[in-house]
Amino acid sequence: MKRKLVIAAVAASVVIGGGTAVAFADDEARTGAAEVRAAGPVAADRAEGSTASSPKATAAEVIAAALRHTPGTAVGADREDDGADAGTWHVDVVQADGVEQTVAVSPDTGKVLGVQRDTDDDADDADDDADEARADLAALKGADVDAREAALAVAAKGAVTDVDLDDDDRATVWSVDTAKAGEWQVDVRTGKVTQELDD
Repeated sequence: MKRKLVIAAVAASVVIGGGTAVAFADDEARTGAAEVRAAGPVAADRAEGSTASSPKATAAEVIAAALRHTPGTAVGADREDDGADAGTWHVDVVQADGVEQTVAVSPDTGKVLGVQRDTDDDADDADDDADEARADLAALKGADVDAREAALAVAAKGAVTDVDLDDDDRATVWSVDTAKAGEWQVDVRTGKVTQELDD
């Protein structure tokens, strides 16, 4: 009887909350209580740096959604400022073979809207793009902090609008822009967050 009640409660929470839940019932449990916990990467992202009541997908959620859809290494994510795609997130994902794809993600639902392989009509430009994608993968080799984690690290400072890999200087860092709190750098190895000051 208790198991049926737990399953009914979990089903109701999924329907009402719109999320994913998993229930574990133990017939031999002394208390007779079942454990219910949220499952899935978006639930984890919400717990780690955003409010569950927020209707907009966070940068970390968007990057996670893009990588679930198109496995690889995220090397950048930004929100379009204008045009027909205004507000849409574009996540650049480099796959192991060096092919870079741009994954479009809804800012409202966090769902993937489409994927476009980055191609250039000019063979020289295409080679340059492939070289840059391989250089990004090489720069991130041995990194402990990925793009999603960098977005989470800066989320406490303000709403993240852009995450890019910056390996032009001595240290490889994630350059993270926020809507109102300026630009931040997150070291890919240590996770140290510092504010980027204007020169």
